[in-house]
Amino acid sequence: MVAENVEEASISEAPVQVLIVEDNAADVRLVLEAFRETTAVRCLSSVEDGVEALAYLRRQGKYSDAARPDLVLLDLNLPRMDGQELLAIIKRDPYLKQIPVVVFSTSSSARDISRSYALHANCYITKPTDLNRFLDVIKSIESFWFTVVDLPGASDPLLSV
Repeated sequence: MVAENVEEASISEAPVQVLIVEDNAADVRLVLEAFRETTAVRCLSSVEDGVEALAYLRRQGKYSDAARPDLVLLDLNLPRMDGQELLAIIKRDPYLKQIPVVVFSTSSSARDISRSYALHANCYITKPTDLNRFLDVIKSIESFWFTVVDLPGASDPLLSV
């Protein structure tokens, strides 16, 4: 797991938590670099597969002190438990289902896109192959989810179900 704090002195609100579920170390590094340049995201954690992500989200084992993420950035092609299986579990769980899940995958398959939305993904983004475009997309995710959208807070009574 990679956990990084991205500090920004001008932010007075609680730190935004992002969980990256990605088995490609190079993609994790690119996402970390892109978020490092943003003003909203302050804590990034990453896990390599769906089993580990579920343990993180449920605060089990070594993740007992893990912060509840405000957003999950989810790859589909993962070892042990693929992204769509994890997505289905998240969206069925009363405690986890309100966490926005952005599917961020190399697949542009209509089947993968349709199935992800059927499983209640909040959005589906095909990973760009161009480095600059990749970084721009991550910045767009940050801009939309943390400056435009109102997310439920950790004190939301529905989150304690």
